[in-house]
Amino acid sequence: MADTLDDIDRRILDALATDGRMSMRTLAETVHISRANAYSRVERMTTDGVIRGFRVDVDPVRSGLGTSAYVTLDVRQADWRQLRARLQQVPGVVHIALVGGGFDAVLLIRARDNEDLRRLVMDEIHGMEGVLNTRTSLVFEEPPPLSER
Repeated sequence: MADTLDDIDRRILDALATDGRMSMRTLAETVHISRANAYSRVERMTTDGVIRGFRVDVDPVRSGLGTSAYVTLDVRQADWRQLRARLQQVPGVVHIALVGGGFDAVLLIRARDNEDLRRLVMDEIHGMEGVLNTRTSLVFEEPPPLSER
């Protein structure tokens, strides 16, 4: 799909990554194309799966999730698909990736506080069938998302 994107498509994606709420009119003006062209390109990229959706970027601390951690997992490979589905259901797990290297998966977890984080990791995740080991790294500081810099 990325091979079929031209310079205008990439400029549209950059503009929407900066402000996903901009109107088609503003998008068209920003990219210097007609509104009809902007609309059809956004529709095509959405249908093709290039644009996966439009989301609100919530500040975790201001929304009551003041503790964040990266949790790495060692898992039984045969259990990965079922484990991934269960992890997706855990409130507070905001990112899951199967990775190569010294561990099998990495999670980004947002929690109210350390006690909530402990409960999520020790009671919910560590006890799941297929999880062999977990390691938790607390996040002390996060810069603003790259799109805001």
